[in-house]
Amino acid sequence: MTTEMQEIAITEEKPLLPGQPDPVKEHSIETPHGVLHVTLYGTSKTRRPAILTIHDVGLDSKSCFSPLFEFDEMQEIVKNFTRVHIDAPGQEEGASAYPMGYQYPSMDQLAEMIPAMAHPDSVEGLVLINIDPEARGWIDWAAHKVTVSSIHLKEEISENGDLVKSHRERISKAPNFSNIELFWKSYISRSELPVERNNNFKCPVMLVVGDQAPYEEAAMECNSKLNPTTTSFLKMADAGGLPQLTQPSKLTEAFKYFVQGMGYMASSVMTRLSRSRTASLSSIYSMEGDRVRSRTLSQSSQGGLIPSKTMEVSC
Repeated sequence: MTTEMQEIAITEEKPLLPGQPDPVKEHSIETPHGVLHVTLYGTSKTRRPAILTIHDVGLDSKSCFSPLFEFDEMQEIVKNFTRVHIDAPGQEEGASAYPMGYQYPSMDQLAEMIPAMAHPDSVEGLVLINIDPEARGWIDWAAHKVTVSSIHLKEEISENGDLVKSHRERISKAPNFSNIELFWKSYISRSELPVERNNNFKCPVMLVVGDQAPYEEAAMECNSKLNPTTTSFLKMADAGGLPQLTQPSKLTEAFKYFVQGMGYMASSVMTRLSRSRTASLSSIYSMEGDRVRSRTLSQSSQGGLIPSKTMEVSC
């Protein structure tokens, strides 16, 4: 289903001094299922595809991705690509609470709001962090959480106390707390993704999961159903449910390799991974064993200055 988008609010651009980065642009995009908040960063003069992100439930685009894209080693990518950060309806920082009884869109409806879903041929690469394609009801979810908590949760909280505290304070004090609840309920009620070996993604995919994350088994199961010649699986050591926040250096290195595999940034300087890819990053492997995976090289868009294709990063 194709969703028509209409831009209803744009922030004013501020002139910059020579040598300064392009301005941040914020847009409110009205769709049949609600208003999306979209933030654009970076140059508009590149012919490379844009990096488009979609945040995790309980977070917004800033809390989910800002630490990663502000990381020192990520700046080589940041300066060469346009970034498009999408906030689900009512999830952006400072959003007003929806009125009582508001019908929040389903996960399928949220997917219809994303241009890449209506135009999959425009996506050159896909990064999925802690993916769980299975549908889980409230009872299944609670049972899963209790089981996982006894194994990983205490360790993850003890090792990332400051991160847990900051997110707890952010959510508890958020004026849109009820919106976060609505998004969470929509996520819990989601339908199962029909992931099949012969009928799934046509672009290169990188699956990322922390070795302490509750979605480790689900991500591995998803990996087993994807095309092994175009899929990379990254199981990140000492990382839980938010590897982009707890292990930004390792994820940055993996992302650089992924981008290079699509034919971009061939001259990028690698550090940890180039010295010891398995020792520093845990492992990039597939359910096929030690089979070497090939990557499909994609050429950058040649039409116009605005990127016509995207690389999606989704939590």
